[in-house]
Amino acid sequence: MTETVLITGTSSGYGKATAEHFLSRGWNVLATMRRPDPGLFGARTERLKVLPLDVTDQRSIDAAIAEGVAAFGAIDVLVNNAGIGMASIVEATPDATIREVFETNTFGVFATCRAIIPQMRRQGGGRIVNVTSSTTIGVMPLVAVYAASKCAVEGFTESLAYELEGFGIKARLVEPGYAPTTSFTANGAERMQGLMPKDYGAFIQSCFGKMANYPTAYCAEAEVAEAVFRAATEDGPQLRYPAGPDSKLLAQLRWSTSEEHYLGRMREMFGPAPSP
Repeated sequence: MTETVLITGTSSGYGKATAEHFLSRGWNVLATMRRPDPGLFGARTERLKVLPLDVTDQRSIDAAIAEGVAAFGAIDVLVNNAGIGMASIVEATPDATIREVFETNTFGVFATCRAIIPQMRRQGGGRIVNVTSSTTIGVMPLVAVYAASKCAVEGFTESLAYELEGFGIKARLVEPGYAPTTSFTANGAERMQGLMPKDYGAFIQSCFGKMANYPTAYCAEAEVAEAVFRAATEDGPQLRYPAGPDSKLLAQLRWSTSEEHYLGRMREMFGPAPSP
């Protein structure tokens, strides 16, 4: 029997690549986005439905799930990929902007999970894959609000995994590295306008310069799609799936070394330049 996946935020970037990856593996795909565009995926196939879904609107979430179940009989996997990228200095970030980031990145994930769990319990199992970020492994400067929104999902997902195990439902995390070429990153750059005070100018330029000379390659969309597919299909106890060489480097540094060594390396990378 062909399995079905519902993926949020599939209009571009990781979400679109993930939808295409599942399609290539023979799955039924519910590709959701706020403004549906079926033409994004080329030739039509009966295994693909492009649906409207706004993760900040509960009625939109419920309608997409109901339409997906009506179309394919069940939803075996939920992939929470929709998100807002943002870099900013904390003191310059308005409360409204912080709330907007959390509404999508955090509360949207909570809402889609709450909506799909009863369906998965009734059908006797399923998988929930929440896409976070490598910044939850190694938190970097300029992304305090974004990191907070994604770290909340990490804690939520780990706790959820324990709650759902007895129902045959696995909850897992995919932690992509940085992808400078994605529209997600471009949208984050747009949001930076007015959020980078000149008093921090030297520090900001230093951080951007160090990111440009990162010690590994950055993440590619295909690596995230493959990690999501593995998280959705593999058996075993693994909870976290770092995606991309930069994310894997951070995971090794964070989880395989001492706290002192980890913080020392991060300060070398992103701390303020030493005084002359």
